[in-house]
Amino acid sequence: MEKTPKFRRASRIETVTVSDIVIMSEAARARRAEGHDVISLGIGEPDFTTPDHVNAAAIAAINAHDTKYPPIAGKPELREAVANLYSGRTAANVLISSGSKYSLLNAFLATVNPGDEVILPAPFWTSYSDIVRLSGGVPVILPTRAASGFKPSPEEIGKLITPRTRWLLLNSPSNPSGAVLSKEELVAIGNMLEGHPQCWLMSDEIYEHLTYDVPFVSAHDALPRLRDRCLIVNGVSKAYAMTGWRLGFATGPEELIKAMTVVQSQGTSGTSTISQAAALAALTGPQDLLASRRESFRQRRDLVLDYLSGMDGIETATPDGAFYVFPSWSKLKGFSTPDGAVLEDDQDFCRFILNAANTTIIPGTGFAAPGHFRISYACSKDDLRSALSRMGDAITTLKAPQ
Repeated sequence: MEKTPKFRRASRIETVTVSDIVIMSEAARARRAEGHDVISLGIGEPDFTTPDHVNAAAIAAINAHDTKYPPIAGKPELREAVANLYSGRTAANVLISSGSKYSLLNAFLATVNPGDEVILPAPFWTSYSDIVRLSGGVPVILPTRAASGFKPSPEEIGKLITPRTRWLLLNSPSNPSGAVLSKEELVAIGNMLEGHPQCWLMSDEIYEHLTYDVPFVSAHDALPRLRDRCLIVNGVSKAYAMTGWRLGFATGPEELIKAMTVVQSQGTSGTSTISQAAALAALTGPQDLLASRRESFRQRRDLVLDYLSGMDGIETATPDGAFYVFPSWSKLKGFSTPDGAVLEDDQDFCRFILNAANTTIIPGTGFAAPGHFRISYACSKDDLRSALSRMGDAITTLKAPQ
């Protein structure tokens, strides 16, 4: 009797793994199932609701029976609204996708050949490197340091550029570090890239509306001379609390947008018409909520920093944007938990905090920055106070190596 053939994974996903965010979230879910009161500081999802006028626009689209197949590149009125956000762009320079993550996938699948390189300043969002690998590319990781604000220098980037370099991917404001690149820093990077025409610039600006003590500057505005090889990725998820609507967009050179549209035509075939109606209302409707929500996040950031400053062994820089803090726990490496387990790596530390403090945080290794962990402060102040108080108490129980 023949045996059932063993399942074989495609080679393209051999090095792609489930992210640490998912792993810790699953561990937290299991602990909740055991009856523990677990507070998650792990997920980057605003606790605000989608604005009422945005919901109303979606309901109106449903009632108008706007439920047929969408144009592959997005509805013309939404593409035009996005183009209006970027000087010199038209609807032909815009592609609407099912989330900014899908915009990234479209771009890499449309441009990266096997062996092409993509430079990723670390720490970076966990999915970047896996999306590059899925596209056949090679992630080239550039570590940055807290001392430099987790920002890459033009010199450091330039040393990694080779004839196979296809993209430099920047994320400002950054997930997970909260770093924000100034106009001067972007210009310096742009000046360096002008000498490397094979290397294009991709700028993930999904946290555009969440900066606190410094202004946000888009690479599109800072680097007009690079617009013919620059792609801006953005969306409505974070600023407008629309994570579940799954709508992102990208703007760049028309030929690149056409190539990305070809990829999308064989993927989703377009983005939900209802989500597009909602996004149009978000982008063209009242914008006053952005300032009030930004101020709420700033207050939460300051609250988190205040708690962390009182924890022995924890060091953190002040993030200028997004809704994350990215502290170092390195000074606690080698310490022992009350049950005698030794903290050797980020996963050990984060699991200790989960079990001892019923609080979910995310290991820095998932962001290519060992020795750190990420806290999301996109939850209520009450949850932040409870979780950080528990975390501080748990850390006091650790024993230094003898």
